[in-house]
Amino acid sequence: MSCVEAVSELETRLGEATLEDVAGRHRRERKELQAKLQAMKKNAPKNNKNKRKEFLEEMARLEGELEQRQKAELEVVTTEAPAVIEQPAKKAPAADSDNDEEDDAVQPAQQRVSKAQKRRNKKEKEAREREQEIRVELQNAANQPSPKQIELQQIIAKLSGRQLALHMIASDGDCLYNAVRHQLQLHALPGHTVQELRTETGNYVRAHKENLICYMTHPDTGELLNDEQFEAYCRDIAKTHAWGGHIELKALSSLLRVPIEVIQAEGAATLLGQEEFGGAPLVICYHRHIYQLGAHYNSTVPLEQ
Repeated sequence: MSCVEAVSELETRLGEATLEDVAGRHRRERKELQAKLQAMKKNAPKNNKNKRKEFLEEMARLEGELEQRQKAELEVVTTEAPAVIEQPAKKAPAADSDNDEEDDAVQPAQQRVSKAQKRRNKKEKEAREREQEIRVELQNAANQPSPKQIELQQIIAKLSGRQLALHMIASDGDCLYNAVRHQLQLHALPGHTVQELRTETGNYVRAHKENLICYMTHPDTGELLNDEQFEAYCRDIAKTHAWGGHIELKALSSLLRVPIEVIQAEGAATLLGQEEFGGAPLVICYHRHIYQLGAHYNSTVPLEQ
C-alpha cells in the first residue's frame, strides 16, 4: 500500500476527517450540547413532575451518548491511526533479470513524476507530523483528570478519613431531599417522603420570611426577592422539583431538629443546627461538577471494614 493509499484509508475510517478535524468537531459538539442542555433546562416544565423528569432523563441521555461516542472515536484515533500511516516497506530488488527489464521500463515514468512525487511526499510528511502532534495533545488531554474526577477524589478522601463512603443519589431535582431522607433512614429517625419534606420546607420558609428573605436573591438580576417572587419561590419548593440550597438546608435542619453537615471538595464542611440540637449530624455531600446539569447532593454511609 502506498502512502497516498494509507492516508486515504485513514480518512475513510475517520469519516474523511483528519485528527485535527476530529478534535475540532468534538469541541464544537460539546459546546452545542451544552447550549442545548441549558435551553432544555430553562424550558423544562416546573409544574409537571412527570414531564420535568422526562426532560432531565433526556438531558442525561444526550450527555452520556455524546461522551461515549467521542470516547470511542478517540480510541480509534489513538490506536488505529498510527498503524495505518506507517511507511510501507520498500520492495527488495529482485534477482531475476526479467524484473530488471521491468524496472528499466518503469524508471523513465518515475523520473517524469519525481517532482510531483516529492511535493506529495512533503505534504504527507507534514500531515503525519501534524497528526502526531495532535495525537499527543489528545492523549495528554485524555490523561488529565477532569474537574469532576478531581472533585470526586477529594470528597472520597475526606469521607474516607471519617470512615464514610459515598452513597449516590439520583439527579432528578430532588437530590437534596432524597439525600436527607436517606440519612434519616440510616440514623433510624422518623421517616418522611420527599413530598412531605418539600411541603414542610416550603411552609417553613414562608413562615420565617422576615428572617430569610434578606438572603434570597433573584438568580438573573441578583436583587433581593420581592413579595411576589418570594411567594413563587416557596410555591416552587413545595410543588416542583426545584433544586435546594442553603435556605432549604437551614429549613430542613430546623424542621427535623437535627444537625445537617454538608461536605464538599474544597473548604471546610458546613454544619447547620449543631448548637441548637446537638447529636450526630446527618452527613451529605455537595458536588459542583459531577453533572453538567448543575450542582448535586449525595448521601453517605459507614465505610465497610
